Amino acid sequence: MFAFLLALVLIFLILAAQFESFKDPLVVMLTVPLAVTGALFFMWMFGVTMNIYSQIGIIMLIGLVAKNGILIVEFANQRQENGIVKLEAIQGAAVQRLRPILMTSISTILGLLPLALAVGEGANGRIAMGVAVIGGLLVSTLLTLFVVPAMYMFISTHREVETADELSNQD
Repeated sequence: MFAFLLALVLIFLILAAQFESFKDPLVVMLTVPLAVTGALFFMWMFGVTMNIYSQIGIIMLIGLVAKNGILIVEFANQRQENGIVKLEAIQGAAVQRLRPILMTSISTILGLLPLALAVGEGANGRIAMGVAVIGGLLVSTLLTLFVVPAMYMFISTHREVETADELSNQD
């Protein structure tokens, strides 16, 4: 539990430094409950217990799903700074980042399938990690594409571009 909370705090602080805001990391961190819910649901569905391997998988999952949120939020911020209205910025960011998000999620899921389908000695640990990460990625990837843009519109601040005239008037 301590490592899980420490991972969340560390990711939040790094994102706050990257975005220079506390609101945008909050939007990104809203993907974490979606991922953990998906991981726990799939673990329950396949009869996998919560152990050290599944906990490591969930911590890894936090980083993977935060990446999806970062892709959308960062691109939306860039679009807003280029003078695009907030709604159009997040819609365009979600559409343009759909392909990279799906590609990385699908490749990660396919790469972890051997863990989830492992047989032999010590397979229970590998299965626990594989099921947790695959389940969390499946659920969070689908829900992130809808939740992040909605929460971005609700929570994120509107960024206005300062023109050269406004900058000269401040002097």
